[in-house]
Amino acid sequence: MKLKYIKYIAAALTIISLSSCEDYLTEVNPNEISTESFWRNLSDCNTGLNAVYNQFKNPGLMGVSEELRRSDLCFPGWGRPNTSDPYYLQMFTASSDGANNKWDNLYKGIFRANQVINGLNGIEANMQIEEDKIEWSQQMGQARFFRGLFYFYLHSSFNNGDVILYDFVPEGEADFNQPLTPAAEIQEFFRADLEYAKENLPQSWVNYEGGTPTETAGDLVRVTSGAARAVLGKSYLYEKQYDEAAIYFREIITSGAYMLMEDIGDNFTTKNEFNQESVLEISYDEDAKPSETEWSAEGTTNTYHMQFSPVGGWRSNYPANWLIMAYKEDSMDPSDVRNIVTEEDGTQRLRKYSLRASHSIALVDDDDMTYYGAYITADATNFNNRECGYWRKNTNWDIYETEKVTNQKSGVNYRVIRYSDILLMYAECLIKGGTDDGNIDAALAYVNLVRYRSALTLLGEKANSPFGGSTHDEKVYTAQSLMDHLMKIERPLELSAEGYAIRQLDMRRWGITKERLEYLGEQFYKRSDYAFYSEKQEKDATRWGSVLEHSDEAESDPGSSEFIQSALNYSDEQDAYWPIPTSETTANSMIN
Repeated sequence: MKLKYIKYIAAALTIISLSSCEDYLTEVNPNEISTESFWRNLSDCNTGLNAVYNQFKNPGLMGVSEELRRSDLCFPGWGRPNTSDPYYLQMFTASSDGANNKWDNLYKGIFRANQVINGLNGIEANMQIEEDKIEWSQQMGQARFFRGLFYFYLHSSFNNGDVILYDFVPEGEADFNQPLTPAAEIQEFFRADLEYAKENLPQSWVNYEGGTPTETAGDLVRVTSGAARAVLGKSYLYEKQYDEAAIYFREIITSGAYMLMEDIGDNFTTKNEFNQESVLEISYDEDAKPSETEWSAEGTTNTYHMQFSPVGGWRSNYPANWLIMAYKEDSMDPSDVRNIVTEEDGTQRLRKYSLRASHSIALVDDDDMTYYGAYITADATNFNNRECGYWRKNTNWDIYETEKVTNQKSGVNYRVIRYSDILLMYAECLIKGGTDDGNIDAALAYVNLVRYRSALTLLGEKANSPFGGSTHDEKVYTAQSLMDHLMKIERPLELSAEGYAIRQLDMRRWGITKERLEYLGEQFYKRSDYAFYSEKQEKDATRWGSVLEHSDEAESDPGSSEFIQSALNYSDEQDAYWPIPTSETTANSMIN
């Protein structure tokens, strides 16, 4: 118990050591300010709020790598087909770092948010002028947004939603000994926080001129009423309360505050961060604190690029084979000029892969996108060890020739919720919340908004579509067939390696995890070589076994199947949620 108490006291001291600069990234020495002399005014509370934002960007809170491996999207580490990774193999336990780090970081965030809420309550009576009252309510809205968000994550991820509720600031060891609170009460609590945030935060802190954000009152990183609506909508969607979820998503769509960016690539690199597609985004800055190490919990950078990149990175997370093939088969609209490539001799051809595929992953034979300074992907990396694709997302492929120059620190923002996610979730609500006849056309229109942005072949019949100039697949969709498309194609391809455990939570709420892993374990693939002219080496070269293809079992590449052991190990009872971690059960006498 003492160790846990010391950790949270350290978190409290961190709050009073952070400055109130609006960029939430720099620190100053506040000359030994104590907790007794803190929380005196809005400036102090804003400093505390900075610490909450700071905790939000701690990579341990998102647990991106572990959550990806628990889903069907990822193969961990180099050296296919062998792995001992416990998350991919569905063999994690209460002692695993993934569960312990996530739990610890979420509760640190709650602890900091509670301090701000307590501090604001202590000065509320001093708010006499209207300007101070507005700032007070906006600071309270931000603090309650984060407390609600962190409890939503805990409720979604741990112990079937039964977790510990702290609606106060613990002052001693005994205060940390709290029992588990039922999931329904946790849900009611975080929804109340998010409703307050929705009502008291602005729709936007910035103006957009020609798609470029311009700072007005506040800072780009601040959370908004739209973010609160998005999380509330997700919370109802996850409970299959589709009509209720649709209300929040519809409010976001009709607000006019968000739009799909014309270039899907604007959402994955340092280019156009905090754009109009961003609903919730974590800010990072590679240059803000160069003296800090990449492992600093209070740092301004992340190491996601090292986890995903094969060029100077650790190569820890690869797209699963089925996902690579789904991206390769992402159907392009041949009539859309965005898919037409004009060669140097003036001839024209169709892109090799869709814009969405090319911006999401790197494929050896994708000649239409540069990669780490190389004109073609094959020149940038060797594609060794049965590796047929890498994620571009979360890496610096567009601005560096190798991640080695970053000193393992990346400034690429992490996208938590994008507008395309809202549109797809709203489409799901239309499918699930109404009748087949009444909502399929409307749901198709929202799915097609997402697909049209990436110049993909649209779904359904052109005669019934608002996109009359685009190529359609001319299929007649039912509620089930459109839902199958959302589950197996649209959501995983649009949102892979993004957000808070999107794919893992999607699979669980749809009840398909076991079935999905078993199905994927029965798929077979083969690999062929890719020959090309290397401009770097100025000679012909080959990337052996780098082109992935479907196969039957007889002709398949040995070891190409995935998720076989994962499917055998997985059970909903043990693996659908993280268990309460041992760091808590050994310290808290109320839940032993």
